[in-house]
Amino acid sequence: MTTVMGICRSFRDRAFARFFHCFPCLSDPARRSSWGLKVTLVMLHLIFVGILFVFDGDLIEKTKKEPWYTALYLLLLLATLVQYFITSGSSPGYVVDVMRAVNETNVIYQKSSMASKQPASSQNGSLNVVIEGSQSGRNFQGSNPSSWTKLVMDMYPPGTSIRSCTCSYCNVEQPPRAKHCHDCDKCVLQFDHHCVWLGSCVGQDNHCKFWWYICEETALCLWTGILYIMYLKANISRPWWKDAIMILLLIALSISIIFLLLLLLFHSYLVLTNQTTYELVRRRRIPYLRRIPERVYPFSKGICRNLYNFCCVRSSIYSLEPLPSSQELEEKARPYTCLDILTCRCC
Repeated sequence: MTTVMGICRSFRDRAFARFFHCFPCLSDPARRSSWGLKVTLVMLHLIFVGILFVFDGDLIEKTKKEPWYTALYLLLLLATLVQYFITSGSSPGYVVDVMRAVNETNVIYQKSSMASKQPASSQNGSLNVVIEGSQSGRNFQGSNPSSWTKLVMDMYPPGTSIRSCTCSYCNVEQPPRAKHCHDCDKCVLQFDHHCVWLGSCVGQDNHCKFWWYICEETALCLWTGILYIMYLKANISRPWWKDAIMILLLIALSISIIFLLLLLLFHSYLVLTNQTTYELVRRRRIPYLRRIPERVYPFSKGICRNLYNFCCVRSSIYSLEPLPSSQELEEKARPYTCLDILTCRCC
């Protein structure tokens, strides 16, 4: 018996070793868990949609008469799944990548200045770090000889020790709004949260993609729920177990719709006010946000500018936002008047 078990165990180990040799990306337990979540999400979509087409004969007849209706529905399903994989596979924007790019550009700038007095931006034009705000409103494109440490220190108010801005895990200087993610083990620019379903963080580079994924997922669930209700309302004699299965799936779908709608509204509010989930939930634990009143959004530039930066700024541009000065905070805390509304101060 022991010999048989040993042979089976040896055969299993060889099979797993051969499998991981063919698919090295699955040798890491974290990657296996991430891929397991992706497969589960795809299967859930296929189950909810597949059962609908298997049970609902009227939908099949409608598809034959009006194929554009079903084509649009399946196109939304495909777009949602594609958006999910794009979002989960995109980088949230890591601090170490920006730091490395800035320091490399600084070295190139110094070498080019010593050799030919030629600006480094012409040799390394791929780096585009935008530092916003009135304190240091400039583009760092290789023409500024500042190092990453000095760049980060300039974004904090005078007197702030660089030790309080240094991540104790990555040992890198964090710009404002950055946070270390213990799941990814990296510091993320404009850290929002670590999404379990995506298997990665949501940050500056993929927050827009995440919002669009939620929007598409919500629309897909609403459309699927309507098709389920139309099926249950049809007066057709059918087995009771089909209705039971459809009702159970509709209940699960309704819970998902409520959750997705709340999540979509919440992130839309964050976008309009230029906040992150971490900043909103942990505001009193973030040192540079503790003394700012609750209803003051320190990084907001107005609704229109916030929307433009969120939707239209290229993902290749890293936007670093310094802490606002006391005068800017006082201006943001000033109550709105009728004149402010006419002059579009909120925009």
